[in-house]
Amino acid sequence: MTSSDTLSDMEKVLSRFGVFGRYHAQFMFFSFMAFASNSVFCGNFLFAAEEVGYRCKDENFGNDLCRSQNSSVEYCTEWIYDNPDSFVAEFGLACQEWKRTLVGTIHSFGYMVGLLLVGPMSDRLGRKLSIVITGMLGGIFGVARSFSMNYWLYIILEFLEAAIGDICSPMFVLTIEIVSSKNRLLFYILSTFGYTFGGILLSGSAYAFPYWRTFLRVVYAPALLFFFYLFVIDESPRWLLIKGKKEEAVAILEKAAKLNKIKLDKAVLEKLETEKEKDIEFVRLLKVTFRSKTLLKRFFICIIWWSTSTFVNYGLTINSVSLQGNKYINYALICIMDIPANIIILLALNRFKKKYSLIASFLVGAILCLSQPFMPTNLSWLSLVLYMAGKLMSSFYFSITYIYTSELFPTYTRNSMHALSSSLGRIGSIIAPQTPLLMHYWSGLPSFVFGSTSLFAGLITFLVPDTGADSLPDTVCEAEAVGKTDLNMKTPPINFVIPKNENFAKL
Repeated sequence: MTSSDTLSDMEKVLSRFGVFGRYHAQFMFFSFMAFASNSVFCGNFLFAAEEVGYRCKDENFGNDLCRSQNSSVEYCTEWIYDNPDSFVAEFGLACQEWKRTLVGTIHSFGYMVGLLLVGPMSDRLGRKLSIVITGMLGGIFGVARSFSMNYWLYIILEFLEAAIGDICSPMFVLTIEIVSSKNRLLFYILSTFGYTFGGILLSGSAYAFPYWRTFLRVVYAPALLFFFYLFVIDESPRWLLIKGKKEEAVAILEKAAKLNKIKLDKAVLEKLETEKEKDIEFVRLLKVTFRSKTLLKRFFICIIWWSTSTFVNYGLTINSVSLQGNKYINYALICIMDIPANIIILLALNRFKKKYSLIASFLVGAILCLSQPFMPTNLSWLSLVLYMAGKLMSSFYFSITYIYTSELFPTYTRNSMHALSSSLGRIGSIIAPQTPLLMHYWSGLPSFVFGSTSLFAGLITFLVPDTGADSLPDTVCEAEAVGKTDLNMKTPPINFVIPKNENFAKL
């Protein structure tokens, strides 16, 4: 039996399930909560390590000046902070703004490194177990951080939490693998409303618990409940099949059918087979994938997508707390923009192809960002509208990038390739916290940079195929055929038995 036949059989089974059936509705809730926690983990530093005003106790020093201009004493020895209970005050970070902004950069760097660990772990240990491990570790390190009495200990814990406490990557892959191709987009989009909920929850918690230590404990402690995901969610049937665990995969499908009160064709379930992955090292699996010039090109394009998405989306979000008005409301409003963004994405991708939707969102986002700095200064409302619209577009292409990337690579390295693309693309989120510094040169420079990167990403998207409603590819051959009319033609399954002197290029 070919793997294409297998995909057809799996699709026949999964297509029997609706998105709103009892089984998938329950799973959607748990996925929703996992994405919400990720949103909280990624954005809490904006409030925990918020900017605080300070002045030197010596009146000869001007406000916020780090060097005296009217005294023989060159450096201030004692500072008075506007909020003495703040992160900045407790760690004595006056005149060390780089240490405050470093928190966000370290989180993004840890996230980048962690994706290189979490992706392979998910492909090896399974999506479900990886979700539980990362979810709980994120909560443990987050709570531990709230007890830090030393700045550098806090930074180390911030890195560890981001590196091995990322629940998002394995949860995302499980979310798209547990439904059929025709329901994949709708199911994913509905689940990702959790990001918006998490952002609103984050701003509300920061408002209700202004002391940063209490705030961290409140938002991280619930993550320990991810332990119960061992009992409330199931493993991916696709992953189980690729691991040769057919009986477990069938049992999950039958359980889902029972909850949804539908009857599955026993003959189709019996036919479910796939080429079992042999126990070979992760690096060799990647080599098999990268031997394909087609997949290698896609990989580099995915890195550009991710770098642009994280840079622009996080950059606009980070700068939102500096906008005029209430910072908690501003942050919540920026997060709420993801709701219309997801609805529009859902409607657009059901009508138009992913490729051209992604190109359009990149290019429109570029136009909005590039035009914002040149708006008349007396029309501040227009500048704000363009800012919000630019954030809307960045939400468009970030969401599309997330699901598009996973459809371009084969099952046995899907999570790894998705995580690797996301990880290397996190250079954008590492740089994003530093973008406000560009305003010292020109107030419109951050927006101009955001627009330029979006423009480049949009143009390079012309080089990839559209996946449409194609089934998720299991092998390199199927992945190379994505977007072609003959995708469902029979193709030889990938051979994991690697003989000596074998020419891998043919894979």
